[in-house]
Amino acid sequence: MPDSELPPSLPVTWRPRRAMILAYGFAVVMVVGSIALAVVLPPPFKLPDKLGLVAFGCLVAFLLHLLGRLRVEADEGGITVVNALRVHRYEWPEVLDVTMPEGEPWPRLDLADGSSVGAMGIQGAEKARSRKAVAELRALIHAYGEAPDHS
Repeated sequence: MPDSELPPSLPVTWRPRRAMILAYGFAVVMVVGSIALAVVLPPPFKLPDKLGLVAFGCLVAFLLHLLGRLRVEADEGGITVVNALRVHRYEWPEVLDVTMPEGEPWPRLDLADGSSVGAMGIQGAEKARSRKAVAELRALIHAYGEAPDHS
């Protein structure tokens, strides 16, 4: 997809399909499995043991939720990057460019202050989808931000 392509209409959200399906699928398996195991545990195990097992399943499901919620959102005001542990919000002029070298797990947003942040909501493992998402995001940065022209 060329950089000269028109940007998508706002708002737009990019999410990794495989990561979300796997994370929430395994979360359901962990919760249901821990509940089922707690119900069938033999008598030497008491109620606190069973509750601990269910609590552990719920904790693992919460950690998987952190991976399942990954996304990059763009709206009229800027870009929101939801990574596993942090949510970053940037106004359009703060974001200079988005880069994703071949083989990288996710793209990086280059910021005006000289730093960069990973955008885990676009997964490099989804080859064609990630290239399309990076191209769309780059077009939006050039249309709404103060990004330099790479002609």
